[in-house]
Amino acid sequence: MSKRKKNQATRGTYKKIFDFFNAPVMQVDCGAKCAPLNGGEPVCCSADNAIPVVQMSEWKVLRSRTDMWKNFIPVDAASRKIVEELDTTCKAIECNGARNCERDNRSLACRTFPFFPYIDKDGDIIGLSYYWDFEDRCWVISNMALVEQDFVDEFIKAYEILFENDPGEYEVFCDHSASMRRVFSRWKRPFAVIGRDGEYFKVMPKGAGMKKIKDKDLPKFDPFTTKKAFDKAVREAEEEASK
Repeated sequence: MSKRKKNQATRGTYKKIFDFFNAPVMQVDCGAKCAPLNGGEPVCCSADNAIPVVQMSEWKVLRSRTDMWKNFIPVDAASRKIVEELDTTCKAIECNGARNCERDNRSLACRTFPFFPYIDKDGDIIGLSYYWDFEDRCWVISNMALVEQDFVDEFIKAYEILFENDPGEYEVFCDHSASMRRVFSRWKRPFAVIGRDGEYFKVMPKGAGMKKIKDKDLPKFDPFTTKKAFDKAVREAEEEASK
């Protein structure tokens, strides 16, 4: 995501969001679904897969509430590059792991993963789409029909508050939404969006618009397409881990 020169969100902004944004993504332990492919840890709870990045004001709120978060220490060239390229208003952090999670003290990124606010070409927040790099690792992305409406409602409210207080964050997600349109146009693939009211859409490539779809038409990705494919992927992950 692009850098910003000024951080406008305050600690009060994040406190307000954390006070109400606690709805689970779904009534399923999704971490248990992907953990067998990730050394026993949910994919979203490992900095090896996704390095949590927070604004400094969010970091101050988290630090005042808990000791479950700490500075992220880069372990390789790729993670060093991510940290070095962060704006001074942001910070890379990591938690104590899924087994020690304090759900009330999760970061905003934790509460929303694997989704981000999808903003169309007209600048309207249509709903939720997903971080496509995780299609092959995140079980939720292949089971979007199970996402709870309470989660959608709280997600939208949280980002409306954030964007009102920090227009730079709105710009970041405008850019990210545009990037998703470009990437999927190159791939000649539509991508799915969960609308504000829980309806489902697919955004067509090459600027061909957005179409409403049914839950049965939501995408599934390997290895979450069938039980056979999943079991095979688990065996391969276990074999790789044993080497």
